[in-house]
This record gives sequence, structure tokens and C-alpha cells, in this order.
Amino acid sequence: MKPKSKILIIAGSDSSGGAGIQADIKTVTALGGYAMTAVTAVTVQNTTGVNFVIPINHKDIGKQILFTCKDIKPKAIKIGMLHSSKVIISVLNALNKVKISKIVLDPVMFAKGGARLINEPAIKILKNRMLKKAYLITPNIPEAEILTKMKIKNLDQMIQAANILLKFGVKNILLKGGHLKSKYMQDILVNKKETKIFKNKKINTKNTHGTGCTLSSAITTFLSCGKPLKKSCELGIKYVNQAIGSNPNFGKGHGPINHLHSIIIGKKFK
Repeated sequence: MKPKSKILIIAGSDSSGGAGIQADIKTVTALGGYAMTAVTAVTVQNTTGVNFVIPINHKDIGKQILFTCKDIKPKAIKIGMLHSSKVIISVLNALNKVKISKIVLDPVMFAKGGARLINEPAIKILKNRMLKKAYLITPNIPEAEILTKMKIKNLDQMIQAANILLKFGVKNILLKGGHLKSKYMQDILVNKKETKIFKNKKINTKNTHGTGCTLSSAITTFLSCGKPLKKSCELGIKYVNQAIGSNPNFGKGHGPINHLHSIIIGKKFK
């Protein structure tokens, strides 16, 4: 099978393989895309938490983006962990030169275990400059609370927060509802034209490491293949739900999901 599209991933790595750029590459590959990368940080972590973060120099991150795109131009870009102001500015400068319209930003601020992955000055620049650069942002509830400075306890408040984010110049928001205590997952897609609610039964498991990275990469892959935004979100959510449901149950903490569930192995490789 030849790759259907080309996606550039700008994100940090996860040494345990469940989240970050490793999860992004697996997702893009499993959905038939060709993944390229610009690594923003190297993390020392496993399913129980983040032990250490080794930042990549901001100039080198910009060089990765420009040199990669000069040779193989992506159809879409997914952005994950941006840990400092200098990194965000470097990425913005590179994106202005690359000129790709389909940019999905997952504003990563915390690891699954609660470790903070971005500092306050960086959050300010992310809010003022990076959000409006993206075609779609995919915050979870804690991230949306930081960006909007409001508490989110229910669906109505999710919609209210999404509309606040629109005022920052954001084009489209997929606000993920996984942190709400409910039997159902409700994710909302909001833009100036409509509000769409994706409702699915919540799977009761501790194995959810990397779900946010995986979802944003899945949506980016579908967008890069020409699918509309709403359909890309629907298919991305479906892919993640099936990956959670078929998780391999690895590790002692928040285990990874199964990125490979969509792959059919040919007989000659079995």
C-alpha cells in the first residue's frame, strides 16, 4: 500500500512509546499516511509519569521543519508539545515560510500523570499568536480552563469555553470532554457556523495514555486526505475509541492504547 498523504508532526517524544511523537507516527502510519517529524523535546517517561524533559534548541526545531518541508511538502501539519516561548516563535516563523493551511494544534500542557509540560510565558504566546495560526485546536478540559480562565463542569460550560476561544481568533475548536464525570464521552466541535456534539459511551479503563496526541494526529491524517473537518473529527474519535477498547494493557500506570487496530496484516507476513 502506498501512503495516501504526507503529514508533518511537530511534537515532543515519549520514551515509553504511548504518547507524543511516537503515538503520532503510529497513528499516521496506521491510517495510511506518511509521517515526517520535527522533534521539540525528548522526554524520559513511562506509563507512571514523566521523569525528565530534555528540550531541543528552538533554532534546531525551526531548521527541522524547513529542511524537511523543502524536500517533501506535507499536506497537513500536526503540532503537539511546544514547551517554551522561543520554541513557539521559532515554529511560527517556520510555518509562515512553509505556508500550509491545514494545521491541527493540540495545545499540550500536561502529561497524563499530571506533569506540567509548558511554562507560563509560553502559554501566553500560545494563546495570543499560535491559536489563530491553526485551522483546528483540540484542547482537553484542563487545557481549555487555562486558556479561557474559567471552570468547566458540564457540557454547557464546554460550549461557553469554546465560544470564548473563538474570540481569540481560533477558526475551529474540538473540545474534548473526557475529564467530565459521565457515562458518556461528549466532544464538541465549535466554529462560527455551528456546534456539533460527538457522543460516545465512555470506556472504563486506566489505559488512555496518548489519547490526545493520537486523536489530533488521526484528525490531521483524515484532513490531509481531503476529508471535511466534521467527518475527520468523527473518524478520528472513532479510531481512538477503538484503540482504547482494544488496548494491550501494558505498563503499571496509564497504559498505551492500541494504535494498530486499524491495520490488516497480509497473509505473507503472518
